[in-house]
Amino acid sequence: MISLRYHIISIAAVFLALAVGVVLGSTTLSRTVLSGLSDENGDLGRQVSDLEAQRNGLSARLADADSFAATVGPLAVRGQLDKRTVVLITTADASPADRDALKNLVAASGATVTGELQLTEAFADPAKADQLKDIVTRLLPAGVVLPTVTDPGTLAGGLIGPLTLISKANNQPQASPEETAAALTGLADGGFIRTAQGLKPAQLAIVLTGGSAEGDGAGDRAATIARFATQVDRSGAGTVLAGGPGSADGAGAVGVVRADTAATQILSTVDNVNTPAGRVVTILALREQLEEKSGRYGIAGNAQAPAPGTPSS
Repeated sequence: MISLRYHIISIAAVFLALAVGVVLGSTTLSRTVLSGLSDENGDLGRQVSDLEAQRNGLSARLADADSFAATVGPLAVRGQLDKRTVVLITTADASPADRDALKNLVAASGATVTGELQLTEAFADPAKADQLKDIVTRLLPAGVVLPTVTDPGTLAGGLIGPLTLISKANNQPQASPEETAAALTGLADGGFIRTAQGLKPAQLAIVLTGGSAEGDGAGDRAATIARFATQVDRSGAGTVLAGGPGSADGAGAVGVVRADTAATQILSTVDNVNTPAGRVVTILALREQLEEKSGRYGIAGNAQAPAPGTPSS
């Protein structure tokens, strides 16, 4: 007769066998898994090393390309703007290095920079829009007619454009020196611009901006700069809006212009002014503006070509 003790010993033996099997099985499985993971880790390490080598190679090639463009840039633009005049307008986020490099290329092209004007952060601040519009309408010189639209960027361009650019029709200033000084002083006192003494109106303008706008109201700020540059273009012989990385996306001023068919028909844009090649393209696009042509240049997806006269990709 089978006793209770026999049953207990039998059940215990079964559980002991199961436990031993689990331990032995898990040990074998762990070794297999660890071996597989070790192999995968080695493969990933080799892939990372290969990618780092490719990145370093591409970085070196890019550095060589930038060095080449910086070297030949003055030669490429020589004579393109001979005896022309250019005014440089910068936004609050524009790079001083880009500004200085553009000034050097303008000089190399044979043109003269007649002055610089900086738009402050308040200029594109949606909270200051009504104040800006009020100052613009009060400071309007006699003979200058503002556009009928009421957004702050277009209205400000309707004032600053004629102050900084000579008339395309007769190459004459569009406001008297006294009117220009009074209007610029009023805008500066309002905190919307900064300008050095001696600014004179030019034939052409470069509006230099930074990259993609960020934070609250980014889209409104980008739209203000885009519409301002477009209206400035209407005031003289030509204007180029040049921006850095991200400027051509939806939250950048260049991107806002490129999304507006009417604007792209007159205003040229460059989306890689942070590179030596992009700065050369800015000068070439300014030359193209004198021929009443416009284009979307650079490396962004919404650019039509890398530079004027080159086929689109």
